[in-house]
Amino acid sequence: MNRQEALTLVDYHYWARDRLLDVVAALTPEQYIRDLGSSFKSVRDTLVHIYGAEWNWYLRWTGNSPSSMPDPAAFPSLSSLSDAWNAQEEKIRLLVESLASAHQLERVIEYRMLNGQAAESVFAHMLQHVVNHASYHRGQVTTMLRQLGAPAPKSQDMIAFYRERTA
Repeated sequence: MNRQEALTLVDYHYWARDRLLDVVAALTPEQYIRDLGSSFKSVRDTLVHIYGAEWNWYLRWTGNSPSSMPDPAAFPSLSSLSDAWNAQEEKIRLLVESLASAHQLERVIEYRMLNGQAAESVFAHMLQHVVNHASYHRGQVTTMLRQLGAPAPKSQDMIAFYRERTA
């Protein structure tokens, strides 16, 4: 992976997130936190999980290893989550933009997993994981939106991103 590919991956990630959040914004507060029996019980809890994973990986990239995920209750509304996530987006964009060489993308970062176990991974692999992980859970939120009778978001497919970008 080169720097431009990493930046494009980050652009895709936030483009897809924003498409999802546009639809989530129309939910009532009750719908946002309703237990739907999914991997994470509600739309809110699933979104906080996506954000929290991103937050954890960023901290690992900057030399810290958190031992827990953010508590969904800390984000009672979509706007509270969006504010935190937009601030996180700025940090991630600045970090990826600061990478001047392929060597920095291929560096191995040592960290601790949530359970305290030592681990190490290549930065580029971690970045790809963040995006792939979010894609998986955005699919879950799309299903939850359908369960709530809400409209599905616009396509979040990477090819749709590329098509839109070149149009």
